[in-house]
Amino acid sequence: MPALPLTDRVRALGRGRRPRALSVAIANLLPLVGVVALGWNAAALMTLYWFELGIASGWALLRALFAGRPSEIEREVLLSGPLAQRRLGLSIPRTGLSIRLSSLLVLPIAAPILAVVWAVVGTLTVGVVVEEGTVPTVVDTVALATLALFVGEGATTLVEYFGRGEYRDHSAQTAFTGVFARGAAIFLGALFTVTIVAAGTLEDDTPISALDADAVGLPLLLGIVAVKAAFDLGGLYGDRLAAFDESSSLDIGFSYDPPEPEPADGSLAEPVETVRQPRRARVVGALTTPLGHPGLWYIAGAFGFVGLLFAIGGNWSTAGTLGALAVAVPLAIAALDHELRYGLVEYRAGGDALVARDRLSGVALWRVEPWDETDLRVERSRLDRRLETETVAIELRDDEYRIPGLDDAEPVLDVFDRRPERPDGSARPDGSGRSDE
Repeated sequence: MPALPLTDRVRALGRGRRPRALSVAIANLLPLVGVVALGWNAAALMTLYWFELGIASGWALLRALFAGRPSEIEREVLLSGPLAQRRLGLSIPRTGLSIRLSSLLVLPIAAPILAVVWAVVGTLTVGVVVEEGTVPTVVDTVALATLALFVGEGATTLVEYFGRGEYRDHSAQTAFTGVFARGAAIFLGALFTVTIVAAGTLEDDTPISALDADAVGLPLLLGIVAVKAAFDLGGLYGDRLAAFDESSSLDIGFSYDPPEPEPADGSLAEPVETVRQPRRARVVGALTTPLGHPGLWYIAGAFGFVGLLFAIGGNWSTAGTLGALAVAVPLAIAALDHELRYGLVEYRAGGDALVARDRLSGVALWRVEPWDETDLRVERSRLDRRLETETVAIELRDDEYRIPGLDDAEPVLDVFDRRPERPDGSARPDGSGRSDE
């Protein structure tokens, strides 16, 4: 029988639940053997679990980096919203993998959060049960088990996540959600242990740092291992919980589908007419963007406050520089956000749909069919009246798209059969369209 190529062998190993089940078994048998056969105390057990949480966090960040689906970022979020819409990515040759732009937007936030969670869990677990001066001994005790956990988690990631193609079903956000469950299991187990033992061994005025790790008996340690194993089994069979969530009328939060990996369909039936925001609307829109984003005012206030302190100290040159930055930085961010959101977008109105297309990358950002909209409005704000432009609002069942600052909205409106609502209650200038039933 001919030998299988390496990639086929990796996929074969990744069938079913075997890699993850083996990793879960190793992660729970090692503490069990340590407690029963090697005489580990609470300090060694909690240290191993803390290291396991750090290992899981590191591999989770790697999985998030190569997640196959875009991250779900609200369009309203400053800069990140319009960037995430572009569905851009850097392909890794000969692997089928890619690094998505939306994943890179999530990781700078996810990595510090995971680091803080790891530090907090360590402070409340290892920091309580490990005595000063015994840290090297405890680390040496669990070093081999920690290495085995690192190899097991890495092998599972390689075989199941990459080899089996599981990355195609994950976004950067769903790739590391299981890490928080592990952190919660370790924290709750340690909290329960410390509370029970402290209540039975410490006096009322004795600090918790005086807790003796050897005071935790074998039954209690085995209970901690069992609770941790239960959490791991829940993560192992999370897909079945998601299937139950989908099939039942209950919404328990296990069922979740990340956005589709591919951008919207940009093909259109002829004739196609392209509409863009005029230059005056792009400029004024960038200048007025800070009005809708209070975060930009916080940035300006931070620069202004520090500049005021320098001014009080008589350092006028630094104060002037910071004052200029208080104006320039928010406006620069606002201008970039507005350009990404509207200025660098063109709206292609075809015979069968309306497509918003990024002018730089050529990626279709969204697509609306004539029968998708539930309401169509033409709005004229105070800014529109000054610029002699119009804003088109297209409502969907669970979303809304707004196209502001158009000189002529008719090509966009002609895609739809519905008669648009106008501020004065009139129909479209040409009188076409149907009334709502």
